[in-house]
Amino acid sequence: MIDHIGFSVSDYDLAKAFYLKALAPLGYSLIMEAPAEVTESGKAAAGFGANGKPDFWIAGEGKLEKPVHVAIVAKDRAAVDAFYQAALAAGGRDNGPPGIRAHYHPNYYGAFVLDPDGHNIEAVSHGPA
Repeated sequence: MIDHIGFSVSDYDLAKAFYLKALAPLGYSLIMEAPAEVTESGKAAAGFGANGKPDFWIAGEGKLEKPVHVAIVAKDRAAVDAFYQAALAAGGRDNGPPGIRAHYHPNYYGAFVLDPDGHNIEAVSHGPA
């Protein structure tokens, strides 16, 4: 089981603002922020999560050569839809609107948005409609 994931972004403030809005419909908020003075990279980092545990981290270390793909579980299909709309409103780019992805399994309902650095961020619900 993965405890947390973190990746680098080119514009820390822009990315933090994007994720504050985009992840809110999934129950995620900014749990903690580490100032540059205390991180190994010497760059600020932000930890987002639900229920008080940061499991999704960004750091202002610069744009990655290859973007990452991160999928976050949504409680239901309405939360996937809300994530998609919030992420687009926050400046994300469409990378696959909400819908069934039957090639994964019959109830796989996901939406994909590219963040300001091109990272593919997905919200997914595995339950029936």
